[in-house]
Amino acid sequence: MAENGSNGILKQAGILAAAGIVVRIIGLLYKSPLTSIIGDEGNGYYNAAYNWYITALMIASYSIPSAISKVMSQKYALGQYKSAQKLFRCALVFVGISGTICGILLMALSRFLVGEGGAYVLRVFGPTVLLYGPLGVLRGYFQANRTMVPTSISQIAEQIINAVVSILAAFVLTNIAISKMATDPSVNPAIYGAAGSALGTGAGVLTALLFMLFVYYVNRANVRKRIASDKGQVESTRMIIFQIVMVVLPFLFSTVLYNITPNINQKIFYAFMMGVRGLSESDTASMYGIYAGKALTITTIPIAMASAMASAMIPSISAKFIKGEKEQSKEIATKVIRVSMLVAIPSAIGLIALARPVTMILFPQRGSLDQAAMLLSVLSLTVIFYSQSTITNSVLQGTGRLFVPVINALIALVAQTVILIVILLVTPLDNMSLVITRVIYAFILFVLNDISCRKRLGLNLDTKSIYIMPAVAAVVMGAAAFAVYFVLTIPFGGMAEVGYFVNLIATAIAIGIGALTYAAVLIKSGTITEEVLRSLPKGYKLIPILKKVKLL
Repeated sequence: MAENGSNGILKQAGILAAAGIVVRIIGLLYKSPLTSIIGDEGNGYYNAAYNWYITALMIASYSIPSAISKVMSQKYALGQYKSAQKLFRCALVFVGISGTICGILLMALSRFLVGEGGAYVLRVFGPTVLLYGPLGVLRGYFQANRTMVPTSISQIAEQIINAVVSILAAFVLTNIAISKMATDPSVNPAIYGAAGSALGTGAGVLTALLFMLFVYYVNRANVRKRIASDKGQVESTRMIIFQIVMVVLPFLFSTVLYNITPNINQKIFYAFMMGVRGLSESDTASMYGIYAGKALTITTIPIAMASAMASAMIPSISAKFIKGEKEQSKEIATKVIRVSMLVAIPSAIGLIALARPVTMILFPQRGSLDQAAMLLSVLSLTVIFYSQSTITNSVLQGTGRLFVPVINALIALVAQTVILIVILLVTPLDNMSLVITRVIYAFILFVLNDISCRKRLGLNLDTKSIYIMPAVAAVVMGAAAFAVYFVLTIPFGGMAEVGYFVNLIATAIAIGIGALTYAAVLIKSGTITEEVLRSLPKGYKLIPILKKVKLL
């Protein structure tokens, strides 16, 4: 059993965050060779289809882990182990039905949703929706038991298999398409390659599901023991189904609104570029691929930390809130937001300062390097907004305000949709319009969720220590990192001419010095004290080191 309290939450969040970051890094590492195989056009087809695949998962099963962990943790807190196990079984049936329906609809409507090119990719994604449902239930089950280790291992295994199969399948299918072009010029290797990369997603999900089933099988004796200790009455199937529906629906609406936004933007962008400006599907897909496949992909790494904290936080906040322990719930939320901002703010500023070097490491294709870097430098602001709104969203859901995040997301969605249309109509911007719109959407969500969360728990966040000082330290860090990179690359022709390996080494050194600068400013300014360090997981181990180098 995991630790209780805010330190326990941060420990479990740290496990999940570490796994999330590893997953994102693997994702970025394999995206580089994959992009070399399928190109920006293939990236466009893949990401357009992937957005709808994720939306189908939201409807069928993606909201299940958070919802199931919330309800099961409440039942565990009350000692209702039999009802919790019945909830688990009913949830498996629920996702089996919903996954089948969503998978079939995804394949049937593929051409309407993503056009001719992306339709082939979306049809490959379809069967994976059915597999993801039971995987989500199993992950929610272990989250409710306050252990993130099985989920973390399954995520890493899923991404490794995804990476290997994606690259191999994309390479094989692209070459098959190239060989077919000799007799059929209409064959598009980018579409074949994108479909191959979609095969990797299914293989990864299947691997993770088999692992989670194995872990559950190994722990079945403990499950039976707890059920035997429960002498209470088991809730009726009707009541269990009612609870699932009532809890899943708000999570569902909220997550769908979060993730339907890229789909709406993609449809508007494609329709405008092809219908109004007269671009081909291939050119439009290339522009979308640079935005979604490169710039947007890079920003997901720091956001993974906040997502992990949110997942780890829901069961504990929910359990404490149902017991009337509001102050403890507030303490958990405050500490998680504080740690999240200490990571998110420097991540955003760092990506702005080193946008081109970072993009070059991950996606070295010179043809779109400058454009992808420019998009990333603006898009990096969303790291701050999404990191906090993800956590405050979970706080609201965990404390029973299930529909508040839904309303906030709907307001942000309507506003950003209008703004995107206006930008496309009155400016010559192409994929930068998608970036600006996403920043505005994230900011609106950040503000609305923050206001709602303060009202719900009476949060009184210290603006100076949580936002202002980390921002000041991050700006100093960003300036230092950029200066170091600039100086190191001068002997090799400067930033515009530097080679890949020199760029890699210079970026690594710049990031290291930047991180030390950030920590030094925070500690010397008193924002991070010895007391704060002791409250963080394993923070006490840093104290002797920091004292030795005269920072404390």
